Amino acid sequence: MIRIHFTAADFARVRFAPRPAPLQELNAAFMTAFRRDDQLLFGRWRQRLLRSLPDSAGPLGDLVPAGAAPGFLDVFSDSLEDALDSVLAARPELVRSEIERVYAGHASPAPPWIRALHRGDAGARQLIRRAQHTAFETVLRPVWPLVQDLHRAEFTRHALTVAEHGTGAALTGLLPGTRLRGDVWEIEAPGEREVRLRGRGLLLLPTFHWNGRPMLADLPGGPLGLTYPAGPGLPLAPDGAGTAGGTGRADDALAGVLGRTRTDILIALAREHTTSGLARRVGVSNATASAHAAALRDAGLITTVRDGRAVLHRRTALGTLLAGRFSA
Repeated sequence: MIRIHFTAADFARVRFAPRPAPLQELNAAFMTAFRRDDQLLFGRWRQRLLRSLPDSAGPLGDLVPAGAAPGFLDVFSDSLEDALDSVLAARPELVRSEIERVYAGHASPAPPWIRALHRGDAGARQLIRRAQHTAFETVLRPVWPLVQDLHRAEFTRHALTVAEHGTGAALTGLLPGTRLRGDVWEIEAPGEREVRLRGRGLLLLPTFHWNGRPMLADLPGGPLGLTYPAGPGLPLAPDGAGTAGGTGRADDALAGVLGRTRTDILIALAREHTTSGLARRVGVSNATASAHAAALRDAGLITTVRDGRAVLHRRTALGTLLAGRFSA
């Protein structure tokens, strides 16, 4: 559980980032890429991403060992160049402490360039800047217009909630499993963490490349930053991807993640089907349909219930969200 303690001044200083932050979105994409779970949803995307990255972007993987990112990478600026400059100018003591934190208990020793960064080597900082710039251009630039559109929609949703129902309703409606108890905002998350704002306020930023717990940037000298997952959590595809020449299918982006047969099954479950009905619908054997349905069920995209001698498969809310997002 994360508990964020507000004062009256903090409620007046809750802000929603007006535009997406390039480096925070990049952090989210890399944390997703280096996770070892969600293989069904992210395995193919992860493989394509890692194959497409130039060698100059490799140092970012060293900075995010085992999914933990150092705090000096948390930059909420909506300008890529300003954000890169902020990382370059991070205080040496913050860089050292964050490297020590993310590598504490890590099985592998830190690479030589990380040790140089820890010592304050200027060349190592330039290495980070090149890696971040290259990674953004490779991973996010093709989908950045879509990120901007999604952010505007989320900003509008939040602004309307604040206008109609107040800041408290906007906070509790931001994420599932959140509660406002007096002046304490509780967020469901593994472990226990208490954060006291003490008048510095809160900055909210949605991300569209992450589906894990909210990420806190609790750095001195500014508001608490909270980056939270928004949307279905699947990697984004550039507008028009898979439809060149008008011959591609609208659900090709989802098929690139799940595979064609599983995507066809998910689309077919706009209404419930038995296993044999699914097999006939997508043109596979009953055993194949059953195996793919089990994989989709394990990912939380469908449910399976027994009705007499028949087995009925239905889409979950998440499955419907993904099918609508990628096949509309």
